[in-house]
Amino acid sequence: MERDGGLESDWRNIILCAGASEGIRGCLKLLTGPGTGKRPGVMIPIPQYPLYSASLAEYNMDQVGYYLDEARDWALALEALERSYQAAKETSDIKAIVVINPGNPTGQVLTRENLEAVIQFAAEKKLFVFADEVYQQNVYAEGSAFHSFKKVMMEMGAPYNGLEVASFMTCSKGYMGECGIRGGYAEVVNMDPEVMAMLQKSISAKLCPTVIGQACMDVVVNPPQPGDPSHESWSGEVSATLASYADRARLVADTLNSIEGISCNTVQGAMYAFPCISLPEKALTAAKEAGQPADVFYASHLLEATGICIIPGSGFGQQPGTLHFRTTILPQKEMINEMLGRLKEFHMKFLAEYA
Repeated sequence: MERDGGLESDWRNIILCAGASEGIRGCLKLLTGPGTGKRPGVMIPIPQYPLYSASLAEYNMDQVGYYLDEARDWALALEALERSYQAAKETSDIKAIVVINPGNPTGQVLTRENLEAVIQFAAEKKLFVFADEVYQQNVYAEGSAFHSFKKVMMEMGAPYNGLEVASFMTCSKGYMGECGIRGGYAEVVNMDPEVMAMLQKSISAKLCPTVIGQACMDVVVNPPQPGDPSHESWSGEVSATLASYADRARLVADTLNSIEGISCNTVQGAMYAFPCISLPEKALTAAKEAGQPADVFYASHLLEATGICIIPGSGFGQQPGTLHFRTTILPQKEMINEMLGRLKEFHMKFLAEYA
């Protein structure tokens, strides 16, 4: 309620889950089953967190990708949504749209205008919305701010405040970073009561998240309050952690941009950078001969030469003809500096070898 400006949050709409991923998969399952003869489709951003593409494949559903605009700091363009929808509507029964804000792997933070455009689009197309907001506390760039999907749609009024939306939160991100505890929740609003009953029946088959995961989420949503003995130390530690993330986000993007053949957008939020790399033609040919995508070829050589592990952009999706990789801002500053120094040294040798 505090995040959403005092908007009511009904406990009956809150579902505890073993990390946000389980909640997302539980809601995705609702979209499967017999229908029009077309397979159900879900619109997901490209690049995207592979949870979505993998789950859609598992559930025999169509992935309807919409490209984020790298030239505009990975902004979400209404034209891209419409183009993807029109291209897929004849072969897929498009039922939902996924919005990841802040973005993984792209690190963008959507503006309120972006969210309003998505809300209008979803209302027009009658789409269920997955609001993946697990990085909501991780916003760093000057001028960027997190806007809750629920808050924006409620403030827009009818008919937008009637959208069916599931928003997701976890203890794995933010200032907590407790990935292994597996705690999370989904808030599901405006869902048809019979469908909500089916969702609850489905997730009940898994019993419940671990007690530790539930306890962790309780601490996250009920932090120390002003006047409590631990509030001052808690507040100081949270502020220092997020300020350190912001410092490392700037360091990673600035350093990557200083390397020949690599360009990186500002890391506005989340925990990752997703730079674009330009490789010589000989490297592209060598990758093809090795039977690997060029970004996988590059990442494999980097790992073997330096021990540095990056994730090839092809694992997340990217515009045809472009190459990327994902790296994190999480290591301590000294380690990041050392890692980026080794990456730069490798990169220059790689360019020289395949020049």
